[in-house]
Amino acid sequence: MIDGELATSKPPAVAARPDSRRIIALVVGIMAGIAFVTLRSVVALGDHQPLAIDVGWHTVMVATLTEAGVILAWIPSIIGGTIGMIVIGILLVGIFVWRRRPWDAATIAIAIVVVVAIGAPMAAVIARLRPDDSLAETVATSFPSGHTAVATTIALTLGLLLRRWYVWLIGGVWVMWMMWARTYLHAHWLSDVIAGMLEGIAVATLVWCAIEAVRDRRAAQATTEP
Repeated sequence: MIDGELATSKPPAVAARPDSRRIIALVVGIMAGIAFVTLRSVVALGDHQPLAIDVGWHTVMVATLTEAGVILAWIPSIIGGTIGMIVIGILLVGIFVWRRRPWDAATIAIAIVVVVAIGAPMAAVIARLRPDDSLAETVATSFPSGHTAVATTIALTLGLLLRRWYVWLIGGVWVMWMMWARTYLHAHWLSDVIAGMLEGIAVATLVWCAIEAVRDRRAAQATTEP
């Protein structure tokens, strides 16, 4: 009887090893969030006026303005606009669903929704004025840069999901291009795009960590169910 019970009983569950990637992502996300709040406070203390570094960078962008540069800057600005991001987001979610990766589809969809839900109202509340010589935007509010926040969120989330070095490389180049483009077109101050990048890092890493934790819990429940 004892032998039969031992033969039919399930082996004890083995504690899962901590995922070092998740720990790193969590730390990076928290640090990015703190840095974002700090930068937000600095901008507020300056009455939402451009910082010294903003003025210096803007002067460089104005001095180096060329027709070819403007065309190059418009590429990520158009692709990373509202319509472009909706299309890209739908395509990415559709691809992950087609590849039977529903959790990854949910991760990219939730990350995009969260970053927009945070950034858009915040820009309206902060109401920081753009450079008055903006070549790209007519809406006055500029902090944080929505283009940069969404670009960073998508790039970083794909890097965490796909785990390929070239995805990280392409994503990094895309974010840097976007940050440069938004300031080159005088649509944002430098601190606006830095804030957008920090927001995107925080959202991407924390959303990924949260969904991975849910996946682990679901998997653990599935293994313990009779």
